[in-house]
Amino acid sequence: MVTTGHKTAEESADLRLLRGARSRRAVTSRAVDIASQDGLDVLSFGRLAADLGMSKAGIQTLFRTKEALQLATVDAAQEAFIEAVVRPAEDSPAGAARIRALVDRWIDYAAQPLFAGGCFWGANLPIFDSRPGPVRDALLAQQRAWRTTLAAQFERAVAAGEVGNLDPEVAAFQVTAVLNAVNLALRLGEDDSVSMARQVIDRLLAGGA
Repeated sequence: MVTTGHKTAEESADLRLLRGARSRRAVTSRAVDIASQDGLDVLSFGRLAADLGMSKAGIQTLFRTKEALQLATVDAAQEAFIEAVVRPAEDSPAGAARIRALVDRWIDYAAQPLFAGGCFWGANLPIFDSRPGPVRDALLAQQRAWRTTLAAQFERAVAAGEVGNLDPEVAAFQVTAVLNAVNLALRLGEDDSVSMARQVIDRLLAGGA
């Protein structure tokens, strides 16, 4: 009987953990959408509780502080971005083909959009760029990780002779700047920005930029 009771207690603990994980995912998913539209600053336990039909106290128990909620939201946005953009592009050969795949996936991510307000980082980096702290550090690290991903593929493309002798880091910076411009243009209803961006990327890969 003691063994059975012990197993039941363990199962109850597992169920609580599972419910907590599900609640956490629901909260961060909603928080990402809010932050992509209005910024991480506007996140609050009360608003999320009202939006999700959850208790404010329950959400506070999951995240404790607003900064912890913001950081969890940043992490959730990154996970969703990787699943939607980076991992699918890995099906393409390394080098120029993967650069095009990454660009195509990024444009889809901004145009569909994956998040309610478009690019999560486009909405939040301008807010936190001059505000030192953990949230800024997390956003900056993710932005750098994206450029590093692009630069690695430009390096492969140069080594394979697929593009001219360009600087991979500079090329990655250029692509990032173009895509950020596309995100802003799409939010303003300028759908032709997509074709213009593709022309810029094509010239870059052809060595004409």
